Amino acid sequence: MAVLNSIRQRSVFLIVIIALALFSFVLADVIRNGGMVSQKSQNTIATINGEDIEREQFARQVEAFQRNMGPNASTAQAVNRVWEMNVRQALLKEQFEELGIRVEEAQVKEMIRKELGGNPDFTNEAGVFDEARLREYVATLKSTSPQAYQQWLDYETSLAEAAREQIYLNLVRAGVGATLLEGEQAYKFANESVDMEFVQIPYTSVDDAEVEVSKSEIRNYVKAHPGKFKTEATRDIQYVLYEESASPEDEAEVKTELLGLLNDRVEFNAATNTNDTVEGFATTREWENLVNERSDDKFQDRFVFKNQLPAEHADSLFNLNEGEVYGPFKFNGSWRISRVVETAQIPDSAKARHILVAWQGSPVGGQVTRSKQEAQQLADSLATVVRNNNDKFAEMASQFSADASNKEDAGELGWFTPGAMVPAFNDFVFTNNEGTIGVVETQFGYHVIHIQEQTERERAVKLATISRAIEPSEKTSNELFAEVTRFELAAKDANFSDLAKEGGKEVRPVKEIQQLEENIPGIGAQRRIVQWAFEEDVEVGDIRRFEVPSGYVVAQVTAVNEAGLKSAEAASATVIPILQKQKKAEIIKGRINGSTLEAIAQNQNVQVNTANAVNRNSPTLPGVGSEPKVVGYAFGLETGKVSSPVAGEKGVFVIKVLQKNDAPQMESYRPYAAREATARRTTVNTEVFEALEEAAEIEDNRARFY
Repeated sequence: MAVLNSIRQRSVFLIVIIALALFSFVLADVIRNGGMVSQKSQNTIATINGEDIEREQFARQVEAFQRNMGPNASTAQAVNRVWEMNVRQALLKEQFEELGIRVEEAQVKEMIRKELGGNPDFTNEAGVFDEARLREYVATLKSTSPQAYQQWLDYETSLAEAAREQIYLNLVRAGVGATLLEGEQAYKFANESVDMEFVQIPYTSVDDAEVEVSKSEIRNYVKAHPGKFKTEATRDIQYVLYEESASPEDEAEVKTELLGLLNDRVEFNAATNTNDTVEGFATTREWENLVNERSDDKFQDRFVFKNQLPAEHADSLFNLNEGEVYGPFKFNGSWRISRVVETAQIPDSAKARHILVAWQGSPVGGQVTRSKQEAQQLADSLATVVRNNNDKFAEMASQFSADASNKEDAGELGWFTPGAMVPAFNDFVFTNNEGTIGVVETQFGYHVIHIQEQTERERAVKLATISRAIEPSEKTSNELFAEVTRFELAAKDANFSDLAKEGGKEVRPVKEIQQLEENIPGIGAQRRIVQWAFEEDVEVGDIRRFEVPSGYVVAQVTAVNEAGLKSAEAASATVIPILQKQKKAEIIKGRINGSTLEAIAQNQNVQVNTANAVNRNSPTLPGVGSEPKVVGYAFGLETGKVSSPVAGEKGVFVIKVLQKNDAPQMESYRPYAAREATARRTTVNTEVFEALEEAAEIEDNRARFY
């Protein structure tokens, strides 16, 4: 009771303590998850000048972009393209609103008229754009396909945005020009020149060992030129690749399985409790079914010539008679057995033309309303017409063919080889004679085909082939996984490189990986490895195993480079040659002795060279190359005077101006000013956006989600 009374007396105090404890727990959770705005950070892909781009909207755009680009576009490529589009739109939209740039409905209609004016679906009988047809089309979309209607609205919006952007860029261009003084300068740079003599003492005359560059000097240079060495956050890693491949035992097992399919064999039938004889590949008449059931690759019902067979097995395969079998043989990562099931004499190429008659609902039917039966009747009629008069083929193709790619070219398909066309079409062309006209049905419609020309017939074979990929067995895969795991665990307590070399593995370093990169040299697109390297709790020395298409990668982070200026190590490849050149220049200047070019040349064991009519637009010295600093120095030097040593691109120069060739004065420099203005305006599109992007406050969260 005493304890209970004590608790009651201190109840307010206990409530406060519990509340504080709960608050600290919640606060700690908030801090761990990124602060009070953690929910926002989970849903926002970017913030541009205070405006958020929502994750869901961005994801839809990425999916749409990937659909449009097809399977060759990676997610990272799609993300980057959509990002660029969103940043551009956001920055320009801000400018449009600030400047009050608007596009009225009438302007959009006019743009649509220009865009669709040549489309026959929206023109009248006179070939003139008909707005009523367009309205009818849009109304149909709205009532029948909400998705297509939304695409139309997006199209209208994109036209309006393009118009606003053009207005904005035109305003900027109007403010870009060049003064008459700048025009005069451009004229003089192009037309004034100097004749000069020079000696060049190349930097290579000083050995690299004579000029040492310290890390502190590199750091000082980087600090003095921060604009050149700004860098995003990067990571350095090293990795070992364990490739998963079949063992000799796996290979032998696949070969044995194929051998077991060659001949007849007896198998126990549990359903009938009897032994059944199963026909082998060499004897069965159901070879097509057997191939489709037991092979990794389905049966190819086509003839092939000798040059189309695997080169190292072509003679053996091509010389087989019908029913004979060759193999097992190894080709393209698989074991194979092949049987010749048919031989024929066919041309190795043919030239043909066709008229494709489609029906409603066929892949190329489009606006066609005829039924399949009507399409067949029309194709038969067309075949009769062109059999009686070949000259009508072009006219019939233009009028009736659904193949838009060649209907206006008399249906010409040109020359093609066996297997290039769909099977029924292919068989007609290569099994009939030159000049034959007939009708063939394919999934695209009825083809009226005219075989125009064929090459001479040659022997071809039709092969039935059972192929089995040579792949790692489960045992091999398990052994590899165990080996990789052992290395991963051991490397955490040992030197990564030494341990890899002991196991006969190559360690591959990768420097300066950026946060949004996708590809790792040597293993291709591995976005997951990049994401791991940039995780907040990952430190130098951390190791992780990753599964990749070819096996496993064990990676280790070797450097964590924060955003800012490059380190001395990262900048050394750029800075060391610069500082070496500066130090060599000082050494060479100290060695130069003499008051004339001839004396200096003799002293330095070089020659006196001549350069005539050198101008500032193309400051090239004969035998040396571009030397803008040296040529610029010459224009400021008095005629006949020998210069002090000048450090150029390829060495230290001493020059003497023989003559200055002044350009004649012009009454007006307006044409040159106009030319300069035009040149500057051509870069407005890119430079304006770059300037807006540089001035903007952009919070990029892409790496959290992709």
